[in-house]
Amino acid sequence: MTPDRFRPGRPAGPDQARARRAGIAAIAVTSVLWGTTGTAATFAPEVGPLAIGAAAHGIAGLLQALVALPGARAAQPALRRSAGTIALGALAVAIYPLAFYSSMRLAGVAVGTVVSLAAAPLAAAVYEKVVDQRRLGWPWALAATLGTVGGALVCLVRGSGQTASSQGMAGGILLGLVAGATYAGYSWAVRRTMARGVPRRAAMGAIFGVGGAALVPVLVVTGAPLVESAKAFAVASYMVTVPMFAGYLLFSYGLVRVPASTATTVTLIEPAVAAVLAVAVVGERLAAGAWCGLGLIGLALVILVASPPTEDPLPPG
Repeated sequence: MTPDRFRPGRPAGPDQARARRAGIAAIAVTSVLWGTTGTAATFAPEVGPLAIGAAAHGIAGLLQALVALPGARAAQPALRRSAGTIALGALAVAIYPLAFYSSMRLAGVAVGTVVSLAAAPLAAAVYEKVVDQRRLGWPWALAATLGTVGGALVCLVRGSGQTASSQGMAGGILLGLVAGATYAGYSWAVRRTMARGVPRRAAMGAIFGVGGAALVPVLVVTGAPLVESAKAFAVASYMVTVPMFAGYLLFSYGLVRVPASTATTVTLIEPAVAAVLAVAVVGERLAAGAWCGLGLIGLALVILVASPPTEDPLPPG
């Protein structure tokens, strides 16, 4: 059954088009912030992937819950009606960072990133098609294809010199698929919760707060290296407050205005940003294929911005 406020297939008016562009812009900025995490992590190589993931997403999730407290009481009836969706979203929030950072550690940054991010739009499309009965349309399919190919070129050309054991590669790819499915899962859960009448901050606070709380035991067990040096602590503090906390505030703003399948496609910008920073900050060089990949990602974004919305934006909250 289609959720209360999803109304696919209605003609797009100027207000819907403006809302869509604003949502895409917010998620694009989020992707830029997320794209800085790989470069930031290079300054704390002694910190393991579970600690990085648990700290960045766990603490940021609890901060999301904290800022949502003032409006959470009024939203309690709507939150209770969406308890199942919130629980699924929170589970995805808890699993995603552990799978994502472990995938990069096993298969390499390039392969882990491209598998995770390329899988997300496809998984989000499945959620929306099967559960929400939503029509995606050819512009999304074209943009998702171009963005995925572009992201693959950026990551794989950059990572052509990296090596990993066949067992590690297989495990990393599997975890990358898990990361993509869970990233799409919590994006879809946030959007669906808001569509059922839960205000934006309350929806984010509930899903990310519960997911963040589930990551606290992992942080307690693995997080000692985060406080053993000032540099590691600074890296963790940056990742918690800027890419994760501020980034997810922008991400939720975007999810009010575009569906999860579009949002996860826009975030294919992330590996492009990571590649540019690797050149500008870390001193890496990009091959011609990687620059072609950046162009394909840019073209995918243009297609998404220019295409008409297929449903009304949700009321802001």
